[in-house]
Amino acid sequence: MQEELNVWLEWLRTHPELQTLVASAALIFAAWLANWVVKRILVRGLYKALRHARETELQDYGIIRRLSNIVPALVLSVGVNAVPGLPEAAVTVVRNVCGGFIVLTIALAIGALLDIVNLLYQRRADAHVHPIKGYVQVVKIVLYAIATILIIATLIDRSPLILLSGLGAMAAVLMLIFQDTILSLVASVQISSNDIIRVGDWIEMPQLNADGDVIDIALHTVKVQNWDKTISNIPTKRFISDSFKNWRGMQESGGRRIKRSLYLDQQSVHFLGSDECERLHRFNLLDDYLTDKRREIDEWNAKLEKRGKEPVNTRRITNIGSFRAYVERYLRSHSGIHQSMTLMVRQLSPTADGLPLEIYCFTNTVAWTQYEAIQSDIFDHLLAILPEFGLRVFQHPSGADMRDGYGSVSQLLSRSKPEWSEQSKHSEDRKLEG
Repeated sequence: MQEELNVWLEWLRTHPELQTLVASAALIFAAWLANWVVKRILVRGLYKALRHARETELQDYGIIRRLSNIVPALVLSVGVNAVPGLPEAAVTVVRNVCGGFIVLTIALAIGALLDIVNLLYQRRADAHVHPIKGYVQVVKIVLYAIATILIIATLIDRSPLILLSGLGAMAAVLMLIFQDTILSLVASVQISSNDIIRVGDWIEMPQLNADGDVIDIALHTVKVQNWDKTISNIPTKRFISDSFKNWRGMQESGGRRIKRSLYLDQQSVHFLGSDECERLHRFNLLDDYLTDKRREIDEWNAKLEKRGKEPVNTRRITNIGSFRAYVERYLRSHSGIHQSMTLMVRQLSPTADGLPLEIYCFTNTVAWTQYEAIQSDIFDHLLAILPEFGLRVFQHPSGADMRDGYGSVSQLLSRSKPEWSEQSKHSEDRKLEG
């Protein structure tokens, strides 16, 4: 057997072209075999071990599979020197291409590894406070830039320093090309260091029609899911240059503000008579207030001596003051109002649309639907209870008001029409007699 092999090899030496072809085929087969062994045996076995250890990220991102491609490239790069009769230029090309492929594979594997690092970091409880996705993207950009330089240097068989030396003259061009990237990097650093926004924050940026939750913070853009379920992609640098509202403080405080006014008809404001005061004593929330207020006013009026006999010189209880006291006590007893935060009921300056009575308080929840339900429940009650105090809500005349007014005038005219007709008849008779 050994003798036959020697004879066959000797015969190949007498045919150099065929020897080169057979050696090249053997090298390609060796590279394919190495690739098959690594991926079918080593990689699959390693994947099973990782799956057993619940480390599926390495499999999902294909780091091991990418690194396994280095083995056939190394076989070709090393074995090409053993192929007899192969031109030097061909050997150089094969080695350079394999070297560039190895650099590219390593760069892609490191990029996938950085993605895994970001994924593992996002599992931390405080990951939304200081996201690192922007920094990971910067590292990947630098990595791919270095890899590109190394690949080009490997393919042209030159030192990478020669390519790097030319970057000094291209600095201005690179600054212009990567202007947005540099600005976004600076903005990302400021956003992270100053804790300006986090994933999950509710932000409002009217100039860009963005109003919703932050769902992703990247190097160049910040994704905001608006309340209508649309997605706004906002440049990261805009969060440094433009103003916006972050509702995180409200969400962390545990209370959401109610700041709304009831516009009262100023002509319905009046002093309360004794009968009206007695009727308001029916309200449990006002009983103590009216008693204390009556005692205070009586003591005040008693000091006026003779002038106190005139009602214009005395202090009296008003319906709007009683209503304001009722609203405040109603809010104090409401289960949906945060009692440790600011709570007040105040009058604002009168306007042409009525007298604003502002309710300023905070709910004990920040959930949007519950907040709106509490706010609506409060104003439903206040609007319905207003007539008990002799107050009216101010509103501009509507079409129904116009129709009612026109109907009243028409009825009045129709009732007086016979009398007008009789007067007109007598006037006509006097004219004929004259």
